[in-house]
Parts: sequence; structure tokens; C-alpha cells
Amino acid sequence: MAGIYIHIPFCKQACSYCNFHFSTSLKLKNGFLDALLKEVDLRKDYLENANVETVYFGGGTPSLLDAGEVARVMETLNAAVNISADAEITFESNPDDITTARLSSWKQNGINRLSIGIQSFFKADLEWMNRAHNETQALDCIGLAHEAGFHNLSIDLIYGTPTLPDENWLKNLEKATSLNIPHLSCYALTVETGTALAAMIKKHKTPQVNSDDQARQFLLMADYLEAKGYEHYEISNFALPGMRSRHNSSYWSGAKYIGLGPSAHSFNGTSRQWNIANNALYIDALKNNRVPFEQEILSGNQRLNEYIMTSLRTMEGTDIKKTNQVFGRAASENLVKHSKKFIERGWMQQLSDRLVLTREGKLFADGIASELFELA
Repeated sequence: MAGIYIHIPFCKQACSYCNFHFSTSLKLKNGFLDALLKEVDLRKDYLENANVETVYFGGGTPSLLDAGEVARVMETLNAAVNISADAEITFESNPDDITTARLSSWKQNGINRLSIGIQSFFKADLEWMNRAHNETQALDCIGLAHEAGFHNLSIDLIYGTPTLPDENWLKNLEKATSLNIPHLSCYALTVETGTALAAMIKKHKTPQVNSDDQARQFLLMADYLEAKGYEHYEISNFALPGMRSRHNSSYWSGAKYIGLGPSAHSFNGTSRQWNIANNALYIDALKNNRVPFEQEILSGNQRLNEYIMTSLRTMEGTDIKKTNQVFGRAASENLVKHSKKFIERGWMQQLSDRLVLTREGKLFADGIASELFELA
């Protein structure tokens, strides 16, 4: 199984919290698209003819592409690699870009799953985040998607913002479930260096993130969504049975994937590489038939660390037998040994041959993983 990620590096405006690579100017969009298609051709052998089970358009804002541009990308991909007939093809979109005509064109181009950046159904939150859409569009886009035949939907929600009391956070979750959204990606607000949010906090124009509020809202979310029948299958992701994100699940299971576009990452099992995060330099390099990237060959310990970090985030947890088979007996014994203190704290359980975080343990997942792989 293999996946393709395509980074579309353009947005209408900058959200206050976002540190992904993007530009709010569209003047390089045509040049970017030509370069992207050239990269597909130059790197078509990266996945070694593996069947591509998932394609994910991310960004940035993929829904800024017009129908013809999406068609060009899909035609080029289909000609270059083996995309399975039942592949999951996800398209990230903003509510304000969703129209009946666009939905129809996406479906015609093979898109069968939408990931919509709702973030909140409340005006105060959307304005504070500097989102391009409003609360009416946040609601209306779901109905339009359903009418167009898109039922494999995911929406993003953000919690832990200073504008979001617990009552409104629960109302966001209630609204999402009442709209029959089968997949939710829910993220705690993170303050990233270089963002508008970081600058506002530094200038005391907005309060610091409150970790206690975030922890409380995380637990409220987990209780509410699990009671509604959603699997908490990864720390930030919830799905009704059978509706998990196949693309993201492949990341967490260590499958191979290729990332195309500026800043996109690729992984082939032994090395990781990432494209330059600069639109103009990316375009110029591809004009000269060169993909501008850096690469890291992963050591055995690095691959073990990545496995621990990603698997611990999932409901299946870290497989002790797999650790032994892939990384050796010493690695699995160390893993079990150093997990004991987290089990004693109630943050982790050993269920048969798997180490699984408890609900409270998920609040400390990054720290737990760090301690485990530093000692493994």
C-alpha cells in the first residue's frame, strides 16, 4: 500500500494560528501547477510501482484550484502511477469555496472524500482565527456536499481557544454529529513560532493558551464523541465504524508515501525527504528538471522512534511483538521495561502484546513517546 500527498501552497488569507507553507498571492499558481506536473513525471518511480491506495490534496487550500487544474493533476497522476480503482482520494476545502458547481467538478475528477476546514460554527471563533468563511457558510457547505453525493466527509475543529467556552465546544461537537459527519479531526490550539497568534500573545493582544482548559475540553470531547459511537482511533481523530481516514492511517502504520509540491514530505521505508518550502525556488528548479529536496537516511533507532511515536497515538497502540520482530529483542524488552512507570501512573495499559495509552495518558502522549524512544 502506498499514498500520495499533494501540497497546494496557496490561501486566500492567513489564519492566525497556521504555520504550514502557503502564500496569499496567486501570481505563481500557473507556474506552480506546471512544476507540480513536472515533479510527478520526474518522481513517478519513487513508489516502485506500488499500488496507490490513497491520494490526499492538502495545503494551503486545494479548493482554490479550478476544475481544469484539478483535472490536469488527476490525469497526470493516473498516467504516471498505479492508482487503485477503489482508492480514497481526499480533497481539503474551505467552506467558502464549496459550491454546487465545484462539488460536481470534484466528483467528476475522481474526488470521493472531502476534508472541510470548519474549525468552529461560532462567529467569534472564526473571526479570532481570521478564517475566510463565516458561521453560515460553515453550516451550508455540509448540506451542499451531501446534496452532491459526498457522504465520506471529515471536518476540522479547533478547541482550547480563548473565545471558546466549554459550552460552545460541546455545541460544536453536537452540531457536527447532528449533521451526520462520519469523521472529525479535532486539534488543540497550538502556538507556533512565526505565526500571527504568537505575535499577538507576545504583544499581550490575546491571552496565552491555557493548558488546563485544553485538557478539560479534550476529555469532554472524548466522552461526548465516544458516547455517540465514534472510535477515538488516533489522539486527534474520531470516526464512525468503517470511516477512518485511510490516508492518515497509512502514515501511522509506516506505509510508503510520496509528497509532491513545495514543503511536501516523502517516506520510502528507509529514508525521509522534504521539498523546499519556497514556491519560486520550487518552480525554478523544476524548470531545470530538478526536484529541490533534502534527504535523511533513517537509522534503525530513528525508525524505532518513529514507530513508537506514531503507534502510541492510535487506539491500537504499540505492538510489542512487532517491535521485537522488526527492531530486535533488546528494543522490545526496553520498551516494556520503561513503560511500567506510565502504567503505574494510569497513563498506559498493556493489553496482551500492545501498549495503549489511557484517556488521561493521551494528554501526555508526546512526552511519553519521547521518554520511551530515548531509552529504547
